[in-house]
Amino acid sequence: MTDFERELSILIKARYPLIYLQTAEEARVEELIKHLAQQRGKRLHTWTFTRGYEPPIPAPAETASARQLTPELEAITQLLRLQDDALVVLKDFHPYLSDQRVIRLLRDLYPRLQRARRTVIFLSPVLKLPPELEKQITVLEMPLPTREEIAQKIQEILLVLKASQPEVHTDITPQELDELVSAAQGLTMDEIENVCARSVVEHKALKVAAILSEKQQIVRKSGVLEYYDARETMSDVGGLDLLKEWLRKRRAALSKEAREFGLPAPKGVLLLGVQGTGKSLSAKAIASLWGLPMLRLDVGRVFGSLVGASEANMRMAIRTAEAVAPCILWIDELEKGFAGVQGSGVSDSGTTARVFATFLTWMQDKRAPVFVVATANDVSQLPPELLRKGRFDEIFFIDLPTPAEREQIFAIHLRKRGRNPDQYDLKKLARATEGFSGAEIEQVVVAGLFTAFDAGRELTTEDMLEEVRHTVPLSVMMREEIEELRTWAQLRTRPASSPPGAKSNRRVRTDGKTR
Repeated sequence: MTDFERELSILIKARYPLIYLQTAEEARVEELIKHLAQQRGKRLHTWTFTRGYEPPIPAPAETASARQLTPELEAITQLLRLQDDALVVLKDFHPYLSDQRVIRLLRDLYPRLQRARRTVIFLSPVLKLPPELEKQITVLEMPLPTREEIAQKIQEILLVLKASQPEVHTDITPQELDELVSAAQGLTMDEIENVCARSVVEHKALKVAAILSEKQQIVRKSGVLEYYDARETMSDVGGLDLLKEWLRKRRAALSKEAREFGLPAPKGVLLLGVQGTGKSLSAKAIASLWGLPMLRLDVGRVFGSLVGASEANMRMAIRTAEAVAPCILWIDELEKGFAGVQGSGVSDSGTTARVFATFLTWMQDKRAPVFVVATANDVSQLPPELLRKGRFDEIFFIDLPTPAEREQIFAIHLRKRGRNPDQYDLKKLARATEGFSGAEIEQVVVAGLFTAFDAGRELTTEDMLEEVRHTVPLSVMMREEIEELRTWAQLRTRPASSPPGAKSNRRVRTDGKTR
């Protein structure tokens, strides 16, 4: 018996009059309530707007006044006629809980239910509770299926398929079953059944990829998060050997073996640094390195025009991320999303501060395997409480690339565009681009290609050097700001790259592996 089942059973046994069950899994919770009603020897009545009570509640001959009542008022008044020990389920009753007549009837009914052995359960996918009934109604939220429940469901599906569709591959190893269960975590039982049926039609087997595609649908429906199909890999990231080594060590930290070893799930990492140095690229590459789905939180979408909508959107984003877990949650340019937190009480009646507080609390206490990767350019706009230990596992400072890293970046961008880096003087290019960011080096290669294409010949080292001479890097235009950022980061963050000329016992390749 799960904690939720145990708690609901205790509430019914203790004769709580009004219980509000929030869940989208109507069939699953109905089975549980039916089982508890039989266990307690209670008669079960279920009400819907379209069908009324099933089975019907015995009633005296109808009167004219009774026939004039609306269905929701009639549903409440019929509860007064219950004589036996009963359990009543009202489905999707939340739209009527704003009606003052319904509220008054429930408040009148409450002491009678309290004295009798009867419990009314409101069953709804959304929580809508009037202030007048907050003290009378006990709220429970049904959790998503556990790993054990998912494993049992998948095994049941495999047994049915084996008996009815012999052409479907149903013999799977315990490891394959564990992978399917991990992929299905965060889905409802209905969604698991649907995606298994789709996988059977498409692949004649149960595939992890089909389940992950269903998770993409969950993200799209949230409206706040975006599912990012990460194609970038660590081989696309030049330098940053210390960051890559740190990520490599935590590559399997969200696995079952890590949990059994006693390792806590990593919380996240903040990538702070100069613009154009590969912070966002590194964030995208983590998803490929770890083999996890990546969600992007657009903080601008969180803020809504209606009162309370922003806080609700942030909670929805958090629930969605936890439903898709294990996953990576990417927040780009974090300081812009939560800018103005300090003056939120004056500028927006505290909305930004409340949304930010919800996010901070979740980051501190989250148990779901959601790894947060945040990037930021301007540390002065970041609230100090965000940088406190415990929010992120580590804060990395990504500085302008060293000469060796600039060589790697030139090689990466030349190779991406079909050129052999060995045919170019990379050392000369690296010396010429002192103070250039990775993004600026990429533009040097692109601009050189335009020049060569216009001249009708192949790209040369001189083409790129000519572009370097005409480029004023950001490090020159914003020298004071960058120096200030470096000074701040020197004692407060961890460097993402080894200093120039430093030797390490382990050399980190651009694909994130060591040799």
